[in-house]
Amino acid sequence: MRPTFHTRLINGPFEDPGLFVSFSYEKKALLFDMGELHKLTAKELLKVTHVFVSHTHIDHFIGFDRLLRIVLGRKKTVKLFGPPGFISNIEGKLNAYTWNLIKDHTLILEVTEIHPTVLKSKTYSCAEGLLPGRVNPEEPFTGLIVKEPRFSIYTDFLDHKIPSLGFRLEERFHVNMIKEKMDALNLPPGSWINRFKQSLFEKKDPHSLFCISAEKYFPLGELAETIASISPGQKIAYITDVVYHEKNCERILRLAQGVNVLFIESVFLDEDQQMAARKYHLTAVQAGTLARQAGAETFKTFHFSSRYMYKGHVLINEAREAFCAHNNLSQYE
Repeated sequence: MRPTFHTRLINGPFEDPGLFVSFSYEKKALLFDMGELHKLTAKELLKVTHVFVSHTHIDHFIGFDRLLRIVLGRKKTVKLFGPPGFISNIEGKLNAYTWNLIKDHTLILEVTEIHPTVLKSKTYSCAEGLLPGRVNPEEPFTGLIVKEPRFSIYTDFLDHKIPSLGFRLEERFHVNMIKEKMDALNLPPGSWINRFKQSLFEKKDPHSLFCISAEKYFPLGELAETIASISPGQKIAYITDVVYHEKNCERILRLAQGVNVLFIESVFLDEDQQMAARKYHLTAVQAGTLARQAGAETFKTFHFSSRYMYKGHVLINEAREAFCAHNNLSQYE
């Protein structure tokens, strides 16, 4: 099946953490953390609709300025999510600049701060001068922070001596187009495919007529049964900047359970696990073990300590061996 989500770590394993997730055939993308973003093109950054920040240490947050610079003059809404204090962090960034010439801009930033029981949010609009922003009504926090027709995002609090958020991205289901059946109906590829999939995600009336072109209309349900195959959606987890202890492990395993790909930090070698504990990070063995215990199909490590600058392969091997322990597995990427 062709994946809906195309994922890539933004930087190398010894550089700032960050995951870019783009959507097939859509001008839409997600960011998980935003350290240095210069390896993303302006075209890619303009696709970003949602940003999920684990915590605001500089290597996870310094890219906010780059993102803001690129999207500033666009008619666009960007939704940002982060841990307690996130709104103040965003306002600190915004307060660093002078905003006297932006009233004709249409950019909107919707910033949500996640607390253990509540979501607090503010909206910053260029048309209103960005600052001070509008306070929105609080909402209860249940673990689910984004629910759209095609996907949902879940988060939980992890311990990095400060709260650090882990994330899980779930596609509701996957719509596979059957080319042979499309050809039989003389249906060419085109923008209608995205509209068709969206209609299925939005559970529109299967008896309603779906328009492919001015000459071609089909009952939605009949068309879906003919040219589409529904399969389970993709699942992705992103875990970084956490210490290895029982409570963290429970929450990581819950977020990463059965994912197709787990992106997980692998900062230290196993021989330095005491240092890892002092610095509230995972070792490669711990990362590989968690990936195996979660039943992840594949996993990718990142956020290597610079002390191993010429030993990255050793970190990779330790993580792979822990993942494959007691199993005939080799799905490390």
